Amino acid sequence: MPFIDPNDHAEIELAPGARARTPYGERVMLSRLELDEGSVVPLHQHPHEQAGMLLEGEMELTIGDETRLCRPGDMFIIPGGVLHRARTVKGPALVLDIFSPPREDYVELANRYIPPGE
Repeated sequence: MPFIDPNDHAEIELAPGARARTPYGERVMLSRLELDEGSVVPLHQHPHEQAGMLLEGEMELTIGDETRLCRPGDMFIIPGGVLHRARTVKGPALVLDIFSPPREDYVELANRYIPPGE
């Protein structure tokens, strides 16, 4: 699987207005996260290290006690176990997230996906 078409992977809903496609290997997971205007990924934490880059739109990102406005090209790293949240600003946003190791909860959600019409 050296080349990936995100559309070949199940779309999972992470929160209202937040959808991801999450291909993964043995030690890393990619997540193409689409955020609708006004969507919020609520404050949460997980043991996985998370890195990412905002590709489109604007997003207010809180990591621990710090909140910043992110614009396209901005990158971030969230250590495992640190509380964080994201909120779109002035429209939708597109984010590339990278997790290590792969998130088991996302794998489980994707495996439960049933394509329309099946």
